[in-house]
Amino acid sequence: MIDTSRRTFLGAGALAPLVANKARTLSSASPSPASIEADLLRYVAFGNKRAGGPGDTACGEWLAGELEQAGYVVTRQTFSAPYFETSRSQLSCGDATVAVYPQPIVRPTGPGGVTGPLVRVDAAGRFAGTMQGAIALVDLAFGRWSSMLSRAARGPIEAAFAAGAVAAVAITNGPTGKVIALNADGRQPMFDGPVALIAPQDAGPFLAAAMERCEARLIVEGEGGQRPAFNLVGRLDRGLGRWIAVSTPRSGWFGCAGERGPGVAAWLDVARWAPAALPDFDLALICNTGHEYEYLGAAEAMHEIAPAVEATRFWLHIGANVASRDWHELPAGWSPLPNVDVQRVLSISPELLPLARSIFAGQLGYEAPVSSSVLSAGELDEVIRAGYSPAAGVFGIHRYHHVAEDDERCLNPEGTVAAADGFRRLLEAVARGAMP
Repeated sequence: MIDTSRRTFLGAGALAPLVANKARTLSSASPSPASIEADLLRYVAFGNKRAGGPGDTACGEWLAGELEQAGYVVTRQTFSAPYFETSRSQLSCGDATVAVYPQPIVRPTGPGGVTGPLVRVDAAGRFAGTMQGAIALVDLAFGRWSSMLSRAARGPIEAAFAAGAVAAVAITNGPTGKVIALNADGRQPMFDGPVALIAPQDAGPFLAAAMERCEARLIVEGEGGQRPAFNLVGRLDRGLGRWIAVSTPRSGWFGCAGERGPGVAAWLDVARWAPAALPDFDLALICNTGHEYEYLGAAEAMHEIAPAVEATRFWLHIGANVASRDWHELPAGWSPLPNVDVQRVLSISPELLPLARSIFAGQLGYEAPVSSSVLSAGELDEVIRAGYSPAAGVFGIHRYHHVAEDDERCLNPEGTVAAADGFRRLLEAVARGAMP
């Protein structure tokens, strides 16, 4: 658990002029550190960002207002997103009871819960004895988890249900010891029975109980269903028939400070800069919700609010972990570092790789861009699948990704300014035809 206050890294001098890369010092035309910081903190202040919830909706309205002030015509696209408001969610065995996190789309257990012997399932889906009528305690491998749709996460759970389990509780083993929320299919439940997630720091007594096949009870109660959520697009249609699109998601399971905040701040910076800087193009600034339901909002956006593929010159997607704080994991506790978490990736159409290497030189992670023909992820997949090319996107998984403690302490304002500056220069270079 981090005990660092905001003042540790957002105090005096934290946002002094900086070097965006080794060859170029920021000028007065570069992103404003004060504006970036204000947007980061405004995003964090909206709280929980689950699609269609109060925080997500308020955040969307704020962003729509900012686009309108910058001269864009804003359109909202409404669709239905799942939700579940938990009233009680716990796993009990003997004297041990701990809160667990229901895995969406949630299958409630009812007030009495489900009972059965607790049986450990390893990361490969193996278990001892019979699984019939059991509650599977799935011991996932260690990792920076993000999605239940990954085979490594869902595979052992599916194996447990196939063998007769009545419920499953997965241990999300990761760097923080906290429960890691996992993205889900947004259209239907993924499993045949109730599934919940448990923090590795809470799992010890239940792993011990599973060795003895002790009787356990899982209770998941709450209210759920579908609720409206909205994407938005700000268009500056100059009638040129040459579009540049820039997109970002805003939603997530918790507060999403490091996961989403820097992307939103960089996207806003580009939105304000682009009308004057890219006069020879029509502009579409797209903000999606429903990201946590395996890019549900992005898929919807492609059907309705995205510019036509054949008329789009370039698409930049600004995804997760644009510039999150990194940490020293010290025996006495975690200590913040001045650098960004390097587990971030810039994926770009292969013909633009030399340009990206030049622009992002010195930015950890981004300085080694990868070809989108080799690796893409997140909502960039939706962009490429729809046929947009050339295209680029950034994505990553910082240490507190999908963890409730991904709060203001995980912000890295300096890195966010540098990333925003890189995005500006990439867009400007593409607009000027800087391709082989």
